[in-house]
Amino acid sequence: MPSMETLREKFASGEFAYKKEREICRLLGVSAKSGRAAVAELLSRLVQEGEIVMDERGRYVPPEKLGLVKGVLNGNERGFAFLVRKEGDLFIPHRSLHGAEHKDTVFAKIVGGERGDEAEVYSIVSRGVTRLTGTYFKEEKSGYVTPDDKKYFDDVRVRGGMRAFSGEKVVVKLTAWQEGKKPEGEIVEVLGRGGDLSVEEEALIRANGLAEEFPQKVLFEARRAAAEKILPAGRKDLRDALIITIDGEDARDFDDAIGISCEGEYYRLGVHIADVTHYVRRGGALDNEAYARGTSVYFPDRVLPMLPVELSNGVCSLQEGKDRLTLSCIMKVDKKGKVVDSELVPSLIRSRNRMTYTSVAKILDGDAKERARYPHLVPMLEECRSLADILIEKREKRGSIDLDVKEAKITVEKGEIFVAENERNIAHRLIEEFMILANETVASFMAAYEMPFVYRVHEKPSEEKAAMFKSYLSELGIKADFHPENVRPGEYGKILGALEAANDLRRHVVNRVMLRSMSKARYSEENIGHFGLASACYCHFTSPIRRYPDLLIHRIIKLVLEGKAEEAERFSSFVPSAAINCSETERRADEAERAVDELYKVWYMRGHIGEQYDAIVSGVTAFAVFAELKNTVEGRIRIENLPADNYVFVEQKYLLKGERRSFKIGDPIRITVAACDIGARKCEFLLAEE
Repeated sequence: MPSMETLREKFASGEFAYKKEREICRLLGVSAKSGRAAVAELLSRLVQEGEIVMDERGRYVPPEKLGLVKGVLNGNERGFAFLVRKEGDLFIPHRSLHGAEHKDTVFAKIVGGERGDEAEVYSIVSRGVTRLTGTYFKEEKSGYVTPDDKKYFDDVRVRGGMRAFSGEKVVVKLTAWQEGKKPEGEIVEVLGRGGDLSVEEEALIRANGLAEEFPQKVLFEARRAAAEKILPAGRKDLRDALIITIDGEDARDFDDAIGISCEGEYYRLGVHIADVTHYVRRGGALDNEAYARGTSVYFPDRVLPMLPVELSNGVCSLQEGKDRLTLSCIMKVDKKGKVVDSELVPSLIRSRNRMTYTSVAKILDGDAKERARYPHLVPMLEECRSLADILIEKREKRGSIDLDVKEAKITVEKGEIFVAENERNIAHRLIEEFMILANETVASFMAAYEMPFVYRVHEKPSEEKAAMFKSYLSELGIKADFHPENVRPGEYGKILGALEAANDLRRHVVNRVMLRSMSKARYSEENIGHFGLASACYCHFTSPIRRYPDLLIHRIIKLVLEGKAEEAERFSSFVPSAAINCSETERRADEAERAVDELYKVWYMRGHIGEQYDAIVSGVTAFAVFAELKNTVEGRIRIENLPADNYVFVEQKYLLKGERRSFKIGDPIRITVAACDIGARKCEFLLAEE
């Protein structure tokens, strides 16, 4: 019986190219009915995996012989889509989609167009959306669901499943797709009346495929692990050392603690991280569930943890006064911020105090009441600030980009929602610097061993995006000397530093456009450095309670420390796929958190319709101007609601240009809140003068 590998070799050599199934069976010498069925199954699998396609005459062909390109579709509510690929996106009009939908993986043929970037779908490799959330509408004999995700531009015809009333939010399982017809599906869950805050939030959780409940097997394993007695054997006992945690008032888990002391001309900094791998055994139900989730997901009213609460808020959490197992990175740092010696060691700690950013900032600002409350911490916190200042200066000198991204602080108190800008203080910077230093130290340690590892990487901006950013700066009259084809992080950092030094109010907006010009950080088995941090070697080591990549590298690190190099080497086949999975689950969590935050912001703004606010233009398109309020709420002003003018959208300059008035990112404007669409999670603004 022929194997999959045999078929791959025959197609690669060209022997089976442009051959039908019966011809392939003849060439393989397969005549029995069962043998032909097996060959058909193998060919079907190769098609599903995107290694071959079937042409219009029913022949199997490697896609490259037909000049096909592969990618994932990013749909648009107006019915067209873009084929997303590394080499550049391709535009696909609705007529050329041939039944393909948002998120589908497809092969396409480039057909030209005005700029040579138009394509036509040739075949669908796999469907990207098999379940979606939306609003059900009943018709005389059946019904349909309008998807919440507007990028999925087709309604879904409902052919069965649970019953729902018109206007209810539902979850639909897609069951059939036919070119020229609406997709078909069945209702598998009814969430409730659309427009209700809790229902809309549940819909977003379902739409992003997030798990809310843990399987019973996982819970059983977590409880059993949490019941284990903590033993100090084989660990560095640091329970008598002055070690504390510093987190936000509303922190839900504590996976990092710090301690510092001065030794002559050096600082001895200890970063102590929860030893989650002691409780989560490789290949168990807990580990598999954590891998599938990839990360904890945080919403204003709840958290969907990567690990059950018995671990995430129990034995793994570095709670005040409790003995906890940790993996410690202890660094000897000189007055220039250089790590001259380091030690990675399994340890046992007892956090002396659970401190908050607010409390630590008060102590460092000289607040007498707070200092009197924690007199034993004052000297250590002063040393922490001293070292943090050194590390900040060191990172600035090497060109690290200090991206000051505005974040919202959304709180829910007695059912009422409050939205404000999340303020950062010296305590935030202090912890950030120590975690960065630990992450770099650990990554460098493991890179030297040349072991399988998961790095946190960040590529430099593409030449095209860097050129657009430079053009935008030029429009603002801001000097930019970098070369788009080879921009360095220090050149970006210098621009932000100059704006901050001049107290230029445009810094935040330039920061935003700069962020858009850069690629997204991801996980990789290869160390290619971190552009944003100007770091040659970086990883995520400090949050194993809430991130799987951190947990995974702890597992590898401990094997290396135990002298089990051969066992660590066995991760070489797992690490690449794990890096992809961790990047994907991180992206999914980010999208869900962003969407729920937008939902809460719009819900909050419902109580402020008709009110006026100062705002900054945060984005422009051919059809609208987007504006952001001080509390981070964003809304749009449709082009038809702008002063009448002949507007032209200049994408390269982030500009909507009119003959009498223009709008570009960073412009201050005053707006009136006109409307709030809960389902679409959008605020509609008007110019106050209009």
